[in-house]
Amino acid sequence: MGNFGDHQLGIYLQGMLQGTRPEITTDLARLESQAAGKLSAEAMGYIVPSAGSGATARANLAAFDRWRLVPRMLRGSTERDLSCAILGTPMPAPVLIAPIGVQTLAHPDGELATARAADALGLTYTHSTQASHAFEQIEAGSKWYQLYWPTDRDVCLSFLRRAKAAGYGVLVVTLDTGTLGWRPADLDRGFLPFLKGEGLANYFSDPAFQAKLVKPVAEDPAAAVMHWAQMFPNVGLGWDELSFLRENWDGPIVLKGITAVDDAKLAAEHGVDGIVVSNHGGRQVDGAIGALDALPAIAEAVGEQLTVLFDSGVRTGADAAKALALGAKAVLLGRPLLYGLALAGQAGVEHVLRCFLAELDLTLALSGYANHRELNRDSLVRA
Repeated sequence: MGNFGDHQLGIYLQGMLQGTRPEITTDLARLESQAAGKLSAEAMGYIVPSAGSGATARANLAAFDRWRLVPRMLRGSTERDLSCAILGTPMPAPVLIAPIGVQTLAHPDGELATARAADALGLTYTHSTQASHAFEQIEAGSKWYQLYWPTDRDVCLSFLRRAKAAGYGVLVVTLDTGTLGWRPADLDRGFLPFLKGEGLANYFSDPAFQAKLVKPVAEDPAAAVMHWAQMFPNVGLGWDELSFLRENWDGPIVLKGITAVDDAKLAAEHGVDGIVVSNHGGRQVDGAIGALDALPAIAEAVGEQLTVLFDSGVRTGADAAKALALGAKAVLLGRPLLYGLALAGQAGVEHVLRCFLAELDLTLALSGYANHRELNRDSLVRA
């Protein structure tokens, strides 16, 4: 069966025997700069920058730099096993595709290409409510659904039913985006793709949404966009409303956007199955805590009760190893996949995923671990 790290040898063999070098960098931390040549100014402004001054995005990266792996020697890790089951979903590695909206900003195929790339590696794809393609268009053997909770309960219920009918196994509810954060890169361009109808495929194809329009979407797209705009901001949600989801979703429920220990405890009290420790990649609150800084205390507080997942700032396989050592059961990968998508469509996403998995596998091997479950706080020191 081999190890994910064997991908490295394949790259070397192609280079030495065939003179073929990767068209996309294998340095996953440099993907952004390479993708900049492919993305429009508007797409770069939407995908890359974060809220306000960008302090939270910088805090995410700085948090990873503060932790250092401590490799162990002579521990015999020839064969590694990264397989796991997360909330009943079998996975070849503790890596999921993060929910990312409006992926057609990066490539015309958008989410279709990303889902196919994930499926090619057996990874779980998470579909965003703000996608450019509808639930039913996504072809992937393993897929979760991320909900931006609309103010219209009829539409919310319809989304849940469509997702379940289309084979999505886990519901991921994003809590940190009740409204958009202050994003100067978009504001300075006056650019919000949703107001052009981009990223609204799930809404425009939804019968409950359509039923409340005076005219069909195709006849009056501007009115459809404005109807969406009335139901997207939802800052009034409270913990007691989670019961609505439990009543209408019979699978696992995960809350995404948790950075406070008290909120993690409330999630456990309200009977959800998991959380994603995340600050939305720094896109919502400027000056917030780095997500990795929040992870250890949350994992210690609720790790026995909830499945703790992680995103925000993950770029490399080494980053993933650190998050796993600090208590995450799996990581969600976001922006790097959009850069791969921009550079080469599905093939670009596959390249990023194979490199990411290979680096994670080799990091484990060179640190003396046969699998990611052996990682713990003793695997790290603070710099």
